[in-house]
Amino acid sequence: MLHRLCVLTLTVLLLPFSAPVQAETMSSSQGLLRVEEMAGGFEVPWGFDFLPDGGLLVTERGGLLFYVKDGRKNRVSGTPAVEAAGQGGLLDVMIPRDFERSREVFLTFSKRQGRGAGTALASGRLSRDNASLTDLRILFEAAPGASGGRHFGSRVVEARDGSLFISLGERGDRPSAQDLTRHQGSVVRISRSGTVPGDNPFAGQDGAQPEIWSFGHRNPQGMALDLRGNLWVAEHGAKGGDEVNRVRKGANYGWPVISYGRHYSGAKIGEGTAKPGMEQPEWHWDPSIAPSGMMIYSGRMWPQWRGHIFVGSLKFDYISRLTGSPLREAEQLRGSRTGRIRDVQEAPDGSIWFASESEGALFRVAR
Repeated sequence: MLHRLCVLTLTVLLLPFSAPVQAETMSSSQGLLRVEEMAGGFEVPWGFDFLPDGGLLVTERGGLLFYVKDGRKNRVSGTPAVEAAGQGGLLDVMIPRDFERSREVFLTFSKRQGRGAGTALASGRLSRDNASLTDLRILFEAAPGASGGRHFGSRVVEARDGSLFISLGERGDRPSAQDLTRHQGSVVRISRSGTVPGDNPFAGQDGAQPEIWSFGHRNPQGMALDLRGNLWVAEHGAKGGDEVNRVRKGANYGWPVISYGRHYSGAKIGEGTAKPGMEQPEWHWDPSIAPSGMMIYSGRMWPQWRGHIFVGSLKFDYISRLTGSPLREAEQLRGSRTGRIRDVQEAPDGSIWFASESEGALFRVAR
C-alpha cells in the first residue's frame, strides 16, 4: 500500500555557493582531462542526476535537495523526513526517462521505523519552476526495520522495462543478507507504482520478500546498467573485500558466507572465498577502496572508454576505471579535486561528473 508523507513546507531559498574555481587538468590514458568545478558549498553531497533542461538535482545526506543550473543552486522543498544518523540520510536521486511528461523524481533515503530505520524509496513531482516536490509517496521501505546507523546502501536505477531497482545494505546485521524474509542486504525490484512485478524471482514464494531480485550483498552503494541493460553493483566488503558484481535474477552473492575480505580484526569471514550456489564477483579490490557511485560509460566523448565501468573511491580519492573480460582495474583517475568521491555520472554530452565530499562540490571532467 502507498502512503502519503506529511512534509514541512519550506521556503525556497537561493543559497550562496562557492564560486567555481579555475579549471585544472588531470592525466589519463586519453591525455589531459579538464576538471572544472560546477557548483560548491555542499554538505556531504550524496547523489545527483541530470534534468532535460540542462540542470540537475543534487542530494545532501543531511536531508536537503538542490536544483543546480549554471553554477547556481536552489533548495527544493517537499523532500521526505530522513533519519540522518551515521551513514543514513537523503541518499540517491534518479530522473526517469519520461520526466518531461511525468515530472516524477525518485529518492532513496533512511526512514525512521519505530526505534530503528530502514532504506526507503519515495517519489514526487517536481514543480515547473523546479522549486518543490508535490504528491510525495513512499513506494517501498525495508522490512523489518533495523537499529544502528550503518549500511543503508542505496542507489535507485530505472531498468529498460521501466521497473525500478533499489540497492540495500545489510544494516550491519550480517546474517540478514542471507535471510529472504528480510530486505536487508539485497537488490529489490518494484514497479513505478510500488507494486511487485509478477516475474520477480521470489514473487509468491512463502517465507520470502517478493520485492527481492538478488541477495547476499553487504553494502552496495553503486549501481548502474551497462549498455545492454544488464545491472551491476559496486559494494563495500569488509577489509579487502570490496566487489563489483553483475546482478542476476534470484542470485545469491554470498555475504557473509563467502568473501575475499576479512573482518577488521583480521579474523576470517565465513567459509572462504567460494561455495556452490553463490556468485563470484566480477572484480574485487584488495586493499579496499570504499567504492561509492558507479557509471558505465557510453563512449560519447571518449569512444575508447565505451562500456567501461567507473567507480568512485571514498578511501583513496580517485575514480577507478575497469574494463576487460575478466574485469580488471585499468586506470586510476586522480587529481587535486578527487577527494572522497561519492558519486560518478555521465552527463548527456558525454562528460563525466563527480561529487566530492572533501570539496563539497560537483565537478565536470571533459576534453
